[in-house]
Order: sequence, then C-alpha cells, then structure tokens
Amino acid sequence: MTISNGGVGNAIAKSRNIHSHYSLNDFFIPNSEQGIINDWNGMRNVFTSEDFIIGLQEGLEEEVGEASAAVMYSIGCEWGRKDAEFFTQWFEKDFNQSIRQTNLPFLLETWWWPFAAQGWGRWNMDMSDRKRGFMFVSIYDSVVARTLGDVGKPVCHLYAGLFSGFFTNLVSKKLDCIEIQCYSMGENFCKFLLGGSDRLDAASFWLNEGATSQDIERQLREGVLIR
Repeated sequence: MTISNGGVGNAIAKSRNIHSHYSLNDFFIPNSEQGIINDWNGMRNVFTSEDFIIGLQEGLEEEVGEASAAVMYSIGCEWGRKDAEFFTQWFEKDFNQSIRQTNLPFLLETWWWPFAAQGWGRWNMDMSDRKRGFMFVSIYDSVVARTLGDVGKPVCHLYAGLFSGFFTNLVSKKLDCIEIQCYSMGENFCKFLLGGSDRLDAASFWLNEGATSQDIERQLREGVLIR
C-alpha cells in the first residue's frame, strides 16, 4: 500500500501520451537520488507495510479507545477534501476541461485509478439512487479490512471519511458516509452509504439494530427514515 503525501508539483516528464500511464511501472516514478517516489500526477507516495496499519489502529485505540473510529474518519475527511482539490488541478490540466463539464462516471473512475494503483483496492460506484439523495460505494480488497481480518465490526473508517471529504468538495454540499458492510465482519467486500445526515442517521440506527446492508438499501429505497 502507498500513502500519498501532498502535491509536490508535477515534475514528471509528460512528453509521453498523458493517458498511457495505466500500469504500475508507468504510474510510479522513483527518484533514487532523493529517496522519494512520486506518481504520474506529481503526488509524493510513501510505501508502507501491513504492520503500519495494524500499529496505527492499535495505537489509536490505546490512546483514545472507541473514539479511534471518529479520529480515523476525521483524518479521511481532511484527506478527501485536499485530494479533491489536487485532483481538480491535475484532471483539468491533463484533460483540458473543467470537471463540471465531464461525464461523471468517467470523472470518478479517473479519480479512483490512482488509489487502485496505490493498493487501496478496486471499487464500484452505484449512482442509481443519486436523485433520492444517496449513493453506494463498494470496495473490493480494502487494505484496512484485509490487514485487520475478521474482527466482527466495521473498520474502514478512513475510507468512509475519504468519500465524505471528496464528494462534499465535488458537489459543494455536505455529504456524510458510513460503512454498512465490511470484509472484517465476514463479508466478501466492503460497502459504504454516502448521503445526507438524515439517511446516515437512519442507516446507523438500523445497523445498531442488526440490519444487513440489503435491509438498509431496501428501506432507503422505500423512503423509510427515522423520525
């Protein structure tokens, strides 16, 4: 897994076709003299091990207890917000068009590709309920859940925060995110609900009552909310 560490300016030579970098050898550009690794978009990356993830999680739990989930979510939100700004810069430069004029599925796949290359997993974005005020994001092979294993509870709070921060910035409207299905609970993949606070409050209540992700999807699509 790699952790991106802020933009360092796009010093990568882009005399090549800018859309031909969809392989690891092209995407990562190591600089052995400086001891750093940038990616195609000029973002500095740090390679980490699974021990780092375990240590981060256990360290936070030791320091703040159950509040560790909220801390990870907050970190993800800030990450997502800053990444949205950085993504807008390099997307509009590479594609010579505003993100507001771009086909949304193409825009989102372009955004997630670097994360997939960095080891954060494959994804699927279900926007069929967007007009109802919510969307679903599935993550396959979450680096956090895969590392922590079957612990019987959602653990991908960093992802949830990332989605909240990025999409809030993208649509200029506050969107929250909650994980409603996790690999660390014995599921095959992780699933997140993205939407307004009313949907998230309802989903959180149903989760605490033992509802499955399928139950939550059905009730949201039927317009059921907690009053």
